[in-house]
This record gives sequence, C-alpha cells and structure tokens, in this order.
Amino acid sequence: MSANVDLNNRPEYDAEIQAITDYVLNYEVKSDEALETARNCLIDTLGCGFLALKFPACTKLLGPVVDGTVVPNGARVPGTSYVMDPVKAAWDIGCIIRWLDFNDTWLAAEWGHPSDNLGGILAVADYLSQVRVANGEAPFTMREVLEYMIMAHEIQGVMALENSFNRVGLCHVLLVRLATTAVVTKMKGGDREQIMAAISHSWVDGSSLRTYRHAPNAGSRKSWAAGDATSRGVKLADMAMRGEMGIPGVLSAPQWGFYDVSFSQTNADLKLKDPEDRAFKFQREYGEYVMENILFKISFPAEFHSQTACEAAVTLHPEVKDRLDDIERIELTTHESAIRIISKVGELANPADRDHCLQYMVAVPLAFGDLVAENYEDDFHADNPIIDELRDKMVVQEDVRYSNEYHDPEKRSIANAIQIFFKDGSSTEKVEVVYPIGHRFRREEGIPVLEQKFKSNLATCFSADRVESIYALCTDKASLEAMPVQEFMEHIVS
Repeated sequence: MSANVDLNNRPEYDAEIQAITDYVLNYEVKSDEALETARNCLIDTLGCGFLALKFPACTKLLGPVVDGTVVPNGARVPGTSYVMDPVKAAWDIGCIIRWLDFNDTWLAAEWGHPSDNLGGILAVADYLSQVRVANGEAPFTMREVLEYMIMAHEIQGVMALENSFNRVGLCHVLLVRLATTAVVTKMKGGDREQIMAAISHSWVDGSSLRTYRHAPNAGSRKSWAAGDATSRGVKLADMAMRGEMGIPGVLSAPQWGFYDVSFSQTNADLKLKDPEDRAFKFQREYGEYVMENILFKISFPAEFHSQTACEAAVTLHPEVKDRLDDIERIELTTHESAIRIISKVGELANPADRDHCLQYMVAVPLAFGDLVAENYEDDFHADNPIIDELRDKMVVQEDVRYSNEYHDPEKRSIANAIQIFFKDGSSTEKVEVVYPIGHRFRREEGIPVLEQKFKSNLATCFSADRVESIYALCTDKASLEAMPVQEFMEHIVS
C-alpha cells in the first residue's frame, strides 16, 4: 500500500462524546440541593433577561428574521410578545439572558455562564410542549426544565474544570453550544446515535475567537455570543433528528480533528508533540456538581472575577467618598485570571468594554457606592470624569494564594482586596473579600438577596400585580415544578 494515502477506517465515536451522550441519556437527577439551586438559577436567569429589555442596544436584535412570520406552536421570548421558531427564540432568549453580564458564572480552567443554555432549553421545551398538547400528549413540566438545566450546567462546567480554551484564543461559548446540543437532542427524543452525531457537529463548528472580549476589540458581540451558541445547539439537534450523519473522530482525528486544529495553537508552551497531551482532561465524572456549586451574580452586573473587588469597593465607599481627590494610589490585589482577562488601561470605547475592565468596575462603587448596569453607558461615563481619574491611580498585583485557591475544587474562591493610600501619607485598611455573596459558601446570605433581585427585575417589565403573581409562582417549589412549560411561559410574556 502506498504511504501517500489516508487510512479510511471509520472510528468509533470519541470517548468524550460517548460519555456526554450516556450522561444525558441515563443520568437521574436526585440531588435536592441541585434542584433547589436550579430553581434559583431559573428565576435569576429570567430576571437578567427582563432587565436587559430596558436597553435598546439589546432589543434591536430581537424578533423574527422576517417580520410578520407566523409559526404554529412557536416558542415565546420572556418579557416580549415574540412567537418564533425555536432556533430564533433560543437566540433571543440567550441574548437577553447574557446581555448585561448578570447571570450565573462558572470559573475554572475555562470560564463561562452555564445558564446561557436556558435559551435553547426553554425555547425547545415551550415549542415541544405545545406540539405535544396539540397531539393529545403530556407536555414538558418545569421540573424537567430544571433537570435539563442541571445537565447542561454539568456538561459545560465539567468540561471547563481542566480544559482552558481561552489559552488557545477560543471563546467559552463553544461549551454552551456543546451542552445545548446534547441536552436538546435528548429533549427531542434522540437516541444514542443521534445524540452522538449532534455533539460531533458541535465540535466540528470549532469556536469563535475571544477577541471581542478583550482589549482593544471588546464590544457588544460578547453580549449576544451565547445566544448565538445556544441557538446553534438547537439547530444541530434538529439536523441530527432528521438523520444527518455524525463525525465520530471529530476530536481525535490526526491533522483534521479539533485537538490538532484548534486546541494546540497560539502559545508556544501549548504546542505539545504528543497528541494525547492535547486531549481533554477531566477532574470528575458528570453528575450534579456544577449546579450545586454555581456562582450567582447577585449584587453587580459585572464580570465575575471582579465581584469581590466590587464588594470591597462598596465597603470602602463611606470612608473615601469625600476624599476622592486626595487619593494618591489604589492597590488592587487579585488572582491571575482576573489580571489576564479584565485588567486593562486606556480609553474604554463602549459599555461592553467597561463591564470587562476591573479598574472601571472598582472605580464606580468607590465613587458612588454601587454598580448598576446603567453605570456602563456612554452618558454616565462621560458625565463622571472621576471614574477615569481613579482608574489612573490603580495598581493591580497578583496574590499567588488567591490564584491557587481560585483553582482549588474545595474552595473555588474569587478573592480580591483593595487598599487606598492618600497624599497625606494615611491609608485605609486593606479590605479583602474572598468569597462573593453568590458563592455556595454564602447561600444562606445570598438567596434572599437573589430573590429580591428577581423581584426588582420583574418590575422593569410587568405591573405590580403581575410581579407578585410571577414571584409567588416561581418561589413555590411544588407548584413551579408541576406546571407545564407552555403554561409557565404564558405567565412571563407580555
């Protein structure tokens, strides 16, 4: 046989694909903590979407591709009157969820926001429930939505524990597409072959570049990229259910597979000679760990690596608010991941640029005592030059302990500290916050605040009576879990 030919023996599906498939097909959710956290995640995620509808830069992207399109049994978009096919509805739901950078977060070797998958899960569940009812069959219940949320969180989060896509320049939304694809194919009734085929296409899609999240190109694409990813997952699931063949060796194929093409570039230290060294690493099997440990953004619509820094800044505000002009230096002590992705100097061009700048997110609460979504807008920035004056006085440094405990699976801290030095030689105490209020270690403190956040976000979309009605439904575990999805959606659309 000539050496100049490819050996065309079609392989079995990569083991990584088989593991995800077997998880969504066979795993039974049993953890009460995971289910309760998923319910809180549901209401928090929807609330973030309701709040985003206040911002025209977001709403201009919503709605059907062709105005006036009528879709039988179409999926609804919370807070709006849109009724669309599940692919575009997933895009819109995912877009509003992520727009303000206020929904849940997962931090590990890779970062991301697993509740982004709710876009695909909710759109498909709404559509399929209506179809089932029309055919005299039982609809999906909200309990099932919570279970699928747990699975999507787990797929995205476990993949992120040991595998850093950002270090090779790829955006974490590829894990949203992966998780949505797997879960939605199962929701649509896919068998093992169909789920594996759909997942394989998710990997073939590769990933968008992270450049829209970083200086000097940070911009609004980072606010809709997850909607795009969860929507793509719905499309790939649909194709697999129509019989589209899969690509079994999509990850491991020499030269043409994901590992060789996309997981071995950019940094010289990652150009490993042995292909097996580039394969994904796994810290644990798929279960319910990620949902149980998810991080909620309760207090601030800010990139999560800055959450504890914002808490520290709010603590310092009363002490410094009348001495802002007397500040000589602001020392920010943080962890390596925060330095790598959100520490930046120079002009900030737009709201998306500002909500990914550690120094900006600290300066605002130092000066004003809080940080809200409107604080990123152009007018607010232009009217308050003190923000950039404070940014110019900041020195950012790493604490190796913070970086190590950030990766410790028993701690998963996101520590930051701030100390302010004045021109007269005096200084504040060094204020350190190790675990943000949205951390699992602070659930008892955090959930009442999360529920109030949800109620406040509801009030941006609905009348007082409807706010109370929706809030009562969503905080009644038994009633919510038993409710058919299509009925739940009727409660939360305009």
